[in-house]
Amino acid sequence: MALPALAAVRAGLPDTHITIAAIASVAPLFHEATSAKPNDVLTIPDRAREANTLGRGRFDAGLLLTNSFRSAWTLRRADIADRWGFSTSARGFLLTRRVPRPRPRVHQSVYYSALVEALGFVVADTMPRISLRSETVERASETLTKLGVAPSALLVAFAPGAAYGHAKRWPPSRVAAVIRRLAEERGAISILVGAHSDRDAGREIESALPAAAKVVNLIGHTDLRQVAGILARCAVLVSNDSGAMHVAAAVGIPVTAIFGPTDERATAPVGNHDVIVREVFCRPCMLRDCPIDHRCMKRITSDNVFDAVAARIASR
Repeated sequence: MALPALAAVRAGLPDTHITIAAIASVAPLFHEATSAKPNDVLTIPDRAREANTLGRGRFDAGLLLTNSFRSAWTLRRADIADRWGFSTSARGFLLTRRVPRPRPRVHQSVYYSALVEALGFVVADTMPRISLRSETVERASETLTKLGVAPSALLVAFAPGAAYGHAKRWPPSRVAAVIRRLAEERGAISILVGAHSDRDAGREIESALPAAAKVVNLIGHTDLRQVAGILARCAVLVSNDSGAMHVAAAVGIPVTAIFGPTDERATAPVGNHDVIVREVFCRPCMLRDCPIDHRCMKRITSDNVFDAVAARIASR
């Protein structure tokens, strides 16, 4: 969601050496051909070493897309002279260029763009874009071939996990129901993607499927760049509110996004995608675990999701 803002910074500073500093789980994505076009990618190993890692870069300026006091204090400790960001979390005195936070609440991509526009940059393209490098595409193809997936196969990806908490997860039994119908009615092979923490959801889905259902479970077995390459081979991604949802949108894959406790107005995938919600009195609550009956997710049926996916397949 930050890519349009970062692309604007690159366009406004064409001769400046720009480094993207990101945590290890995200940094690899910037080695693809993103619209941010960084000169370098710096991986932050952990919070304890963040200031030292940044300090070794001897940077003249730092743009903070985060809101925390800690991140601004880290730039100060790294001896970065110019520190730009939103004046939030009582950190204004740590910033040399302060931008008021947008009100009312806006989509996160708009939020990032508002920051750089206030700093004098022009956001010309509001779509996040990632063009995968040839080696990434080839690596994904090799992975699928080893698993017996033919190049001509119709693939639908599923990201059944969510890092924020269980409340964001659509019930695995309903994911399994969609996978079964896609296999029976469309001949599709379903690909499960996610992090190690999503493995339990993957096992629940597999245990609810008949033996004839075609599914490949890659949860916990791929890195972020490999996931991006695999998503590029798929017709659709079905996802909870997750990082995979945004990666798929950026590589140009339609998403069927399922939202429950979180706010789709702030974090829906950018572009032409299907966002499925059920309005109940308690959403968006932003809770990690539902204290009642998880009605925001349970009222979304497998038919709702299957119909959206089938329509996308038919329009290919």
